[in-house]
Amino acid sequence: MADKKRGGYFSLLAPVETTPTIKPNADQDRISHLPDDILLAILDGLNVRDAARTSLLSRRWRPLPAMISHLKIDISDFDPKGMSRFSDDELGRTNAAVVEATKSILACRKSNENTIYRLSMRFYLRDDDCISIGHTVGHTMGTQKVEMIEFTVLTEKGRKQRILHDDLVTYGRRFELFFSSCPNTFRGLTGLQLENLRFGELEISDVLNTCNRLKYLHLFNCNSGISTFLEVEHLQLSELSIVSCRFERIKLSSLPKLTRIIFGGWLAFQDPLSFGHVPLLESVVLTNVGLSWHKVVKLSNFLSNAPIRDLTLDFNSEKIWVQPEGPKALASAFHKLRVVNLVDLPEGYDPSWTLFILEAAPSLRELYMAVRDHLCEMETNTERRKAISYSENKNVDWNASATDFKNHSLSTMVCDKCRGKNPRPVRYPSTKKQRFALRNRISLGTHSLALIHFPSVLKADHRARLSY
Repeated sequence: MADKKRGGYFSLLAPVETTPTIKPNADQDRISHLPDDILLAILDGLNVRDAARTSLLSRRWRPLPAMISHLKIDISDFDPKGMSRFSDDELGRTNAAVVEATKSILACRKSNENTIYRLSMRFYLRDDDCISIGHTVGHTMGTQKVEMIEFTVLTEKGRKQRILHDDLVTYGRRFELFFSSCPNTFRGLTGLQLENLRFGELEISDVLNTCNRLKYLHLFNCNSGISTFLEVEHLQLSELSIVSCRFERIKLSSLPKLTRIIFGGWLAFQDPLSFGHVPLLESVVLTNVGLSWHKVVKLSNFLSNAPIRDLTLDFNSEKIWVQPEGPKALASAFHKLRVVNLVDLPEGYDPSWTLFILEAAPSLRELYMAVRDHLCEMETNTERRKAISYSENKNVDWNASATDFKNHSLSTMVCDKCRGKNPRPVRYPSTKKQRFALRNRISLGTHSLALIHFPSVLKADHRARLSY
């Protein structure tokens, strides 16, 4: 255990087993003879617990953790059991450890001597704990150079647990107290991720107005009441993610630096998202479970003011919720489009409707299509499907003008969880000749030069396109 006077924050970490110190010579410990900037680059890649423990190696290493430029303080690093769920007592102790580590780590740094380029915090929304973190980070902002500060604020109930209305209200009140207690800290944030909140008197617009340095905002399962309208304006925001949030409609009125929008799980029957001034927008990710009573979305209305380059449409193996349109209707929306990802198209339906994208996007370079029934994510209970009005006819009407192509051999991917539920083989044109013939059949009669992919195993660059 480190001496509290010499390295206060290290003493907050778990005990380290010690062995008699053997002083290495130059040949035995070449790493310690490297320059500070190289050693700090190594420490920047570690979590705070491991970085702190390096101070015990020798006098050479002792001051280095207090000079790290990228600080990531994540509650998962303070959980010795690696649990994904906590009891209330366990959560309280672990969150308290994050609070104490934050205080000690930041207090140990010398003012304005070493810039913190990125301070990333991940913790649970508990009144006293998060306010203590907010005050500590706020003090650091006033005394040291900090370029980027990011908060990921978790709730006790996670994304896969049942969240009741009362839970949303409770978490919303906690966040409002946190926000009102630490206004200066929120003014300095460049990144913010929130989940499971019901905004009341404190509105999302208030958060955006206060967080005027914000570069990205991620909202999951947040709302401001039933059938509410959300209008978003911000001068600095470059990435916005709104997933499973119960807003009737969302308008991105003025976001001059926005480059990427992720929008999933909407309530409105048609055109739930509209774009105003978004001159730099390049990437749009849309995902939804289409129910039988949902109307299809016309991308010409959706994207008319945002000529994008990269489009992802995720159907969650359910009803196709996008309406195929002619080239004229989509001319303004698709004229810059370069890459399209069609994710989790339902199995067993005619995919020829996808040809409208090839016809309407003259600059398209890559088209990815993945067809699968993702059973571990889908609702498979017949009674529940009827009660929630899942559609049994998942296809979409499309009068193909360029070709009569029909195909039932597109990629069918099976994850490990799905394989246990209903084993089925992974199908994909296995030879180069088959793949070449299939691509020709899809693009027959079009003038598109796009590369068409049927990925059974996603490559790293394609997986990165689908990360949301």
